Amino acid sequence: MRPDTRAVHLPQPPIEHSRPITVPIYQTSGFVFDDPAVMADAMGRPDGPFVYGRYTNPTVRSLEEAISGLEGGAGAIATGSGMAAINTVLLGLLKPGDHLIAQKALYGGTAAMINELVARFGITVSYVPEDDPAALRAAVRPETRLVYLETIANPIAQVADLPGMCAAARDLGLLSVVDNTFASPILCRPIEHGADIVVHSTTKYLSGHTDVVGGIAVFADEALWKKVWHFAIELGAAADPFAAWLTLRGLQTLALRMERHCSNTRLLATRLAEHPAVSAVHWPGLPGHPSYELAVKLLPDFGGVFAFDLAGGREAGEKFMSSIRLALLAPSLGGVETLVLHPATTSHRSLSAAELSRHGISEGTVRIAVGIEHPEDLWEDISQALS
Repeated sequence: MRPDTRAVHLPQPPIEHSRPITVPIYQTSGFVFDDPAVMADAMGRPDGPFVYGRYTNPTVRSLEEAISGLEGGAGAIATGSGMAAINTVLLGLLKPGDHLIAQKALYGGTAAMINELVARFGITVSYVPEDDPAALRAAVRPETRLVYLETIANPIAQVADLPGMCAAARDLGLLSVVDNTFASPILCRPIEHGADIVVHSTTKYLSGHTDVVGGIAVFADEALWKKVWHFAIELGAAADPFAAWLTLRGLQTLALRMERHCSNTRLLATRLAEHPAVSAVHWPGLPGHPSYELAVKLLPDFGGVFAFDLAGGREAGEKFMSSIRLALLAPSLGGVETLVLHPATTSHRSLSAAELSRHGISEGTVRIAVGIEHPEDLWEDISQALS
């Protein structure tokens, strides 16, 4: 099945003779057994009988199987947030003394976590361009273990050369981890391009309605999935069944929503690129974007989040955000409503001036996560705020 169809027809827990149309919420902390041997076996693997909520749950497993199916994975681990998924992978696979290679442009929370790994656990990191396999090869050391990428980077929307970077990682015996949150499986499936692990903040496009916080890690290899699962249950990053249910409900309209997010973004980004108050627009669907040619090859469309730089700097950015009326000044992205924020003081607030510059963020950068409202209503709001 194509992703549009898979997202509607979700995996169901087995029930004899009939099944519900929608996945039920199994709101229980544990499960009762008649056979102690079966219970012991269930506690040792992620695909066995249900035993305890921290391990998994029928509703949670449906979500894991659904997203794993969309991404083309062998298994998945649902978590309580996107950062929990990222931390489960990084902490589960790295040890003191290891070396990590990451792309230069990263989500602020991920960059902050990598800084913690460096400061607290003696892990070293090298940053390379997201589209330069040669730079990746040059950065490798004997102790290198992982390569970390984002399909579309937050917030300047650089696109990673997934085929090239993942192939280089595999040639060097390294695992590649890709944050696919901004693209969703509708626009990109990194495992098809050679990635070993894909992470998502399910808070964003997968749930899509700004009413849940969650995350997931999808694994191309079954053995690697089971290895990290054993660490995940001890870390305690488990997803809540109600949050999983909300995400499953949102997942069914993912393809439709992504189409509207992308078309709305195209209109806004194109018009802002011509506005005199704007010095630059960062969206890979525009020919002037550094990732444009790569994005055209890799993606069917270019996502619903973009950033632009106001010519007036930070003062202009603050004035713009205090003047919007329809769009909302709020964190996160991927919901049906349009949200704006100032990355330097919000999503990337933990970064130094030098790190912000490395990410391509200026004091006048504004990020817009475009919703599914009528595009002309959004443009009228943005226009009045700019004026």
